[in-house]
This record gives sequence, structure tokens and C-alpha cells, in this order.
Amino acid sequence: MNNQRLYLGALICLGVLYFMMGFVTVLNDTLVPYFKQGFHLNYAQSSLVQFYFYLTYGLVSIPAGKMLMRIGYKKGMIIGFLLASVGAILFFPSALLHEYHLFLCALFVVAIGIVLLQVSANPYITALGAPETAAARLTLIQGIGSLGTTLAPLFGAHFILSKIEGAVDSSQALVVPYLMIALVLLLIAIVIWRLKLPDAQINERQARLSLGDTLRLYPKLKFGVLALFLYVGAEVAIGTFLTNYTADRLGVSESSANYFVSYYWGGMLIGRLVGAFYLRYIQVSKLLMILSALGCIAVLFSIATAGLWSVLLLLCCGFCNSVMFASIFSLSIEGMGENAGQASGILSTAITGGAILTYLQGSLKDSLGWETAFIIPALCYLGIFIYARFAHRYQSK
Repeated sequence: MNNQRLYLGALICLGVLYFMMGFVTVLNDTLVPYFKQGFHLNYAQSSLVQFYFYLTYGLVSIPAGKMLMRIGYKKGMIIGFLLASVGAILFFPSALLHEYHLFLCALFVVAIGIVLLQVSANPYITALGAPETAAARLTLIQGIGSLGTTLAPLFGAHFILSKIEGAVDSSQALVVPYLMIALVLLLIAIVIWRLKLPDAQINERQARLSLGDTLRLYPKLKFGVLALFLYVGAEVAIGTFLTNYTADRLGVSESSANYFVSYYWGGMLIGRLVGAFYLRYIQVSKLLMILSALGCIAVLFSIATAGLWSVLLLLCCGFCNSVMFASIFSLSIEGMGENAGQASGILSTAITGGAILTYLQGSLKDSLGWETAFIIPALCYLGIFIYARFAHRYQSK
């Protein structure tokens, strides 16, 4: 009974963690059009919000994975929430000075906290049960997190985008929302500190493999890094520019268009909640092939059409994305045992795809238009399909 309570407490804790990670991360999709209008930026400049945020994964993930070996999962989560809270508080002086680059620095601090949460939580979830159900377990917890990603655009549209014209300057509307977020993050850190969580032991001797040895001994991990880079690039690029894309396609205001972003993340929520059950019965690699193919087709048909249909097709990518992260992650660390913590750090560096590919898409939009820019996520889905084929053959051996 005590063990069941410990595991239930751990799952609730991880659900709250993923909710806040998703909420804070997807709120960036609101900041991009907000800063674009408020600071009179082009698409490439406004995409620096995502560039700074996701670049942190490349800089911090591996050191965070090594730190995790020393301090454990629980302390890693506490420090992650505290750092994210500090970053959110830094929005206040950034707003007072009305300086875009100060906001980017504040986001960088938030992102360091989110990276530590990601690196801590993913292997911890896989360690809380049988390896064969790891993808389903991770998908279920991420499904709870998707509730945060679904609510964030609604929160952003109401409390941020709708206030920009009435604010004294374009920064003032950010102060109260981000101070509220900082308080919530701080409270969660305190609750986790007080909460007793089940141990997931890390074998330090096995975890001391070098980066090169880890990639050499586990080839699936090497290709998984590339697949995750492409997946995050597609997910973030679509979410980042969906508000502007919808506003252009439908001729509506950006605050109205931002509500459509909730449907994109809502599709991911539905897919993850459903996927948590059907992943127990369908081979992960086969499902990944199907969803990546559908995602590629949806993007190509979206840019080939106009009006509401072009937006609806792009929204379908949210459902296609639903189980991709969990599938790629679980396939990549399968059979790694206690080295999963270090592998999580390596895999998390691939999340820089959200920085690099989003900036590339913004630059293409500035110079060539939406049709060319959205070739980027289409190619990402194609790459994921190729990885899924490789993983399927590897599993079939």
C-alpha cells in the first residue's frame, strides 16, 4: 500500500511537472507575435524567442545529465522549478526597461530550468515501471502536460495579446502573467521538496561512459538524436508561426488567430491520452511511420490550399505529433538501463531543433513566403518516417 501511494504521488508530481513545462514552453508561441508587433520585428527576429529558448537544450542538456548522476532525479526537478521561477521573475525588470534582448535573457534562464526538468523527468518516468510500457507511460504523463500546452494559447490570447494595444508600452502586459507563473513554479518546487518520491537508482559506474562511447555502443541513440531534432523542429516551427499563418490565411487579428493554436496543441492532448492506451498494443515504430507520413501530407496539402482548409490541415499536425516524442525517446534509450540518465541528456540536446529550424523557417518566410517556409516541417516529418523505418527493421531482427 505504501509503495502504491509513493508511485501515485510520483505520477501526480510528474503530471504537474509536465503541465507546467508545457504551459511555459508553449506560451512562447504567444510571445513571438507579441514581440513582433510590439518591437516591430521581422519573422526571423521574432523567432529568436524560440532560438534562445531551445538553444539552451544544446548548451545545458549534457551537463544537466551529468549533474543528475550526482544529485538524483528529485533534486534535479526542484532546482529546475526554482530556476524557471527566477527566469519568470526577470520578466519584470525586462518590462520596466522595455528591452527585447533582456526578455531573451530572461527566457534563457527559464529554459535552463525547463531543460533540467526535462532531463530529470523523462528517465524517471521510464524507471517507474516495466520497460515495455515505457512509451505508454511517458505518453500518458505527456498527455497531462498537453493540457498545459492547450491552455497556454488561451491564456496568452486573453492576458497578453489582447492587451498590447492598451498597454503604455508593449512590455507591460507581460508583467502580471509571468509573476503569477513565477509564484506557481516556486510553490511546486516547495511541494516536491516536501514530497516523498520512490527512488530510481542511478548506477554511477555504468553512467560514466564518455559521449563517444555512449553513441558507439548504442547506435539507436545516435539516430534517435537526429529524429528528435527533426521532430522538435517541426512541432515548434508549426506552433510558433501558426498564429501569424492563421491571421494571414483567414484575415483575422492575431489575438483571434492565437485561439486556433489551442486546437493544434489540443489535438496533441487527445492523441497522447488515446495513445497511452493503444501504444500497449501497437508496435511503436510502426505507429511512428504512420503518423510521420500523415504529418508530411497534412503540411504539403496545407500550403497547397487556401482559407480555412489550409489552417485545419495544419492543425491536424498536432494529433500527428502526439506520440512522436515518447516513441522516439523510448526507442532510443531501449536497453540502456542505468545509462538512461546520460542518454536523456544527450537526447535533450536534439531539442535545439526547435531553435535552428524555427529560425530557418522564419528567415524563409521573410524572403520567400509561407509556402516555401513550411517545406521545413514537411521535410522533418519525412526524416522521422525514415528513422521509423530504420527502428522498425532494428526491432524486427
